Amino acid sequence: MIIYLHGFRSAPASIKARSLQRHMSARGLADAFWCEQLPVSANAAIALIEAQIARAKRDSKGVEPTLVGSSLGGYYATWLAERHGLRAVLVNPAVVAPLSLEAYVGPQTNLYTGERFDFTPKHIDELRALDVAAITRPERYWLLAETGDEVLDYRHAVSKYAGARQTVLPGGDHGFSRWQDYLDAVLEFAGLT
Repeated sequence: MIIYLHGFRSAPASIKARSLQRHMSARGLADAFWCEQLPVSANAAIALIEAQIARAKRDSKGVEPTLVGSSLGGYYATWLAERHGLRAVLVNPAVVAPLSLEAYVGPQTNLYTGERFDFTPKHIDELRALDVAAITRPERYWLLAETGDEVLDYRHAVSKYAGARQTVLPGGDHGFSRWQDYLDAVLEFAGLT
C-alpha cells in the first residue's frame, strides 16, 4: 500500500497524487493507493494518517505501507516513518516546515479546492513538535528533489537525508516536474512490483 501525503494548500487532486493513482490503477493496484485531504492542523493530519497506517497493516496482514510525501507531506512522512518504522519517498520535502511556513500565517486558500482557512501560530507549534532532528535508518528513505525548486532549498533535504537513496535532478520546480519518470521506481521501492 502507498499512503500519499500532499503538501500545504494542496489536495488529493494534485497532479502528483492523481498521476500516481492513475498509474497504480492501470497496473491493477487501485486498492493499494490512499490519499485523503489532510487537515490544516498537523495533529489532526497525523491522527488521520496513523489511522490509515493501522488499517493498512491490518488489511494487508502485516505488510508495511510505504509513505510518499510531497513538500509538507514529506515532513509528515519523515516523522511517521521514524515512529512506525516505514519506508518513505520524499518529493521536494519541506525539511524545515515550521520555518518555511511561518510566512504563511494568516488567511490561506487551498490551491485545488478553493477552500479558505486560517493558518495560525498554533499550527506552526504543532509542526515544530514533529521535527525529526536526524533520521535513524537512511535505507528506509528515498529523496526525490529538483534543484530548481522555487519554494524550498533542496540542499536542506540533501543534508537531512544524508546516507539515504537520493535522486537530485538539475532544474525543475517545486512540483517535481519529472514525477512521471519515477512512478514505476516508486512502486518498486514500495514493494508493489
